[in-house]
Amino acid sequence: MPKALVRRLIAAALLAAAFPCLAAALLTAAFPLWAQQYPSRPIRFIAPFPPGGGVDIVARAVGEKLSLRLGQPVVVENKPGAGTTIGTEAAAKSAPDGYTLLVGPIGSQAIVHHMHPKRGFDIQRDFAPVLRIGYGTIVFVVPAASRAASVKDFVALAKGSPGKYTFASSGVGALIHLTGEMFQQAAAIELTHVPYKGTTQILPDLLDGRVDMALDSLPAYIPHLKSGKLRALAVASRGRSTLMPELPTMAEAGVPGVVSQTDYALYAPAATPREIVVLLNRETNAVLRLDELRAKLAGQGIEVTGGTPESLRAELAEEVAKWGRVIAQANIKPE
Repeated sequence: MPKALVRRLIAAALLAAAFPCLAAALLTAAFPLWAQQYPSRPIRFIAPFPPGGGVDIVARAVGEKLSLRLGQPVVVENKPGAGTTIGTEAAAKSAPDGYTLLVGPIGSQAIVHHMHPKRGFDIQRDFAPVLRIGYGTIVFVVPAASRAASVKDFVALAKGSPGKYTFASSGVGALIHLTGEMFQQAAAIELTHVPYKGTTQILPDLLDGRVDMALDSLPAYIPHLKSGKLRALAVASRGRSTLMPELPTMAEAGVPGVVSQTDYALYAPAATPREIVVLLNRETNAVLRLDELRAKLAGQGIEVTGGTPESLRAELAEEVAKWGRVIAQANIKPE
């Protein structure tokens, strides 16, 4: 908060007791008109993915509760396409007034930074971070018949037969593909990449053992893990998942340096006034503490975190650097 604004607030508070008639006027004068009125109309969340996915689920769940606190509707607009760049660019070029915000994945946006050099925005330059909402767990999963009972077992098998073992992904250059590349680099092994169009296409081949492993988002695999048709060996998140706390992290499983999550975050256009960003951060953090919301997102495999604009900015910078290294080492060419 600007120092001048702080001084005016303190002055208003000190004078309030002695001059109650002046208190309201002084407090009103302390805030710009837009801050007194915000929000005075509906807020738009742009989700750069189709309906039904993780980003859409997060945007709608958070928006529903946030609208109750702010007293204005929060409308989710899905703008998928071109590796999230269509929706993200639309948000970046929106008026910086707090009425158009972006709900997007941190890791995927960081990858876009490297894989789409002709995009019309820069995720670090053109956005004001509001907060990290939460994350979805990425799990290391193998067929039930796999000879690997642990990540170390899989690494040993792969080292013994370079290029023989396969890993599935949801497409070249996507987060899941690059997580697999990160695993190969950290473990010093050579796998064969098998790209699919999505998890629904991966599952049949993984269940039948036609592909040897995947590092993919947990929720779609839970029924098959519970039935014993697939086996989870570890999670790629920073810490253990509360959804499957028995699983070690990749570091605990013997392969440090593999950290990947489907993070979700809220951003505003870069020139959005600081006071609005602070208000949105405070109110969204309050929403994320609601047991009902946390339970709803947990049912979708999403763990809530919350946080500050500063911590999100730092994490985004870290992700941009991290995925840049993975892409360069794997020699993946941008589109």
